[in-house]
Amino acid sequence: MAAGKMSARQKMINLMYLVFIAMLAMNMSKEVLSAFGFMNEKLTENNLSTTLKNNSAYENLATKASEQAAKFGVLYEQAKEVKKYSSDFYTYLDSLKTKMTASIEDKTDYESMDKTDFLDAYFFKGDGFTKEGKEFLNQINSYRTNLIKIVGEKSQFASVINKRFNTDDVPVPDTNKKTAWLKARYEGFPMVASLTNFTQMQADIKNTESDIVTSLLGGKLEESLSLSNYTGIVSLDKTAYFAGEKVTGKVVLGRYDATLVPNKVILNGADVTNTVKDGQVLLNMPAGNVGEKTIKGTIFFMENGQPIPVDFASAYSVIPEPSSAVVSADKMNVVYRGLDNPISVSLPGVGANNINVSASGGALSGSNGKFSLKPGGGNEAVVTVSAKLSSGKTVTSKAVFRIKDIPPAMGSVREQYGIVSMPKSGLANAPIAAGLPDFEFDLQIAVQSFKIKVPGQLTIIVNGSTLNAAAKAALSKAQRGDIINIYDIQATANGVPIKKVLPVSIDITN
Repeated sequence: MAAGKMSARQKMINLMYLVFIAMLAMNMSKEVLSAFGFMNEKLTENNLSTTLKNNSAYENLATKASEQAAKFGVLYEQAKEVKKYSSDFYTYLDSLKTKMTASIEDKTDYESMDKTDFLDAYFFKGDGFTKEGKEFLNQINSYRTNLIKIVGEKSQFASVINKRFNTDDVPVPDTNKKTAWLKARYEGFPMVASLTNFTQMQADIKNTESDIVTSLLGGKLEESLSLSNYTGIVSLDKTAYFAGEKVTGKVVLGRYDATLVPNKVILNGADVTNTVKDGQVLLNMPAGNVGEKTIKGTIFFMENGQPIPVDFASAYSVIPEPSSAVVSADKMNVVYRGLDNPISVSLPGVGANNINVSASGGALSGSNGKFSLKPGGGNEAVVTVSAKLSSGKTVTSKAVFRIKDIPPAMGSVREQYGIVSMPKSGLANAPIAAGLPDFEFDLQIAVQSFKIKVPGQLTIIVNGSTLNAAAKAALSKAQRGDIINIYDIQATANGVPIKKVLPVSIDITN
């Protein structure tokens, strides 16, 4: 337009054209400034929304860490570090935005934010950077380094974090040169563009938080649900079967997780929480008597602050251990008259409480496999056992016992039998007793009376178990080497009279 000689009219037209272009450029610049401002508003709203979502994720992880420390404790500690570094960096950027817009009265007047002087003076000094500019770079680099340290260099997030918070030098288009990242991103840019840039960086912080925390939580849950943690479990309706019965039950999938630790475990009414190891309730209890037994209880897990009960139940059978043969002496099925003879009753595979026991020839008492049989006046007692099996079949068995009297006892002094050597003074004060050596019953034998014969003296009858005055007077006349006979001893065993008690003799030593 400036070539050649132009008329005054042409010069006027050219001038008007330049003014028109300038006006278009001015309007376009204002539209661009407003567009940056509107984008900043949207990013700010999004950051608030993401903050609420992140806080909810942190709270969820904190709850799970308190409920399942072994499973989520380490993850929660990582999340707290991410939250701290993110909060510190986010707050720093907020302070930059506040300083930058301090002189702007109307924070929504984006068209007035076209100046570049604030950051040009705040970040840059000649060809270098101010301490504030260096601090800005240090904040970005430290945040990136700290997060990668938490998630690991080989983590899926490492490359994303490096890209979002990269401060490497920027290539200059159409050249082989590079310029400093801070200069390329912030020198000479309108204030509203830098403001939006800071808000975008805050959005990157929030999104990075969300990605990491969601992955920490979701990854652990996905790991728990992996089929590699499952195993097939055979669950039979019974744990013992008779020949000819059908084996019934089911096969289910069970998940094993050493980090899923229950908060409380109740087993057969008892608290066994302290037996939990690697997420498993370890059973260690007596099998009990022969018969059907039940294991049942409840495992409690905390979920969202509420105890969640998980009930369990199983059954097993206790049968006699077949480690040795059963040998019975056919002639030794004996019970003693007048005594409570212990009788044990069991039927393999049947609980003691499901067995019916009765007796003839004596009185039967007891329950749950342990009984006492007290024979009467006859010569034979019969114990009858019957039970209904799970197959519906009823079995009956009988055991015949001979009834015998209590065997003869032996008189004793100082727990010695036969001929006992002792001084006269010892015998005068020693009680006369009776016993049944090698007899298996624990009997309480009491002497009621006895006779004592001192050589050269009349026989003295004594009531009770100790010498009376007459017996002591006769004993005082005994000489060394005399044999004192104590015979016709009358005694009872557990209140039952003993038919015969053998005598005991005393050899006087002085």
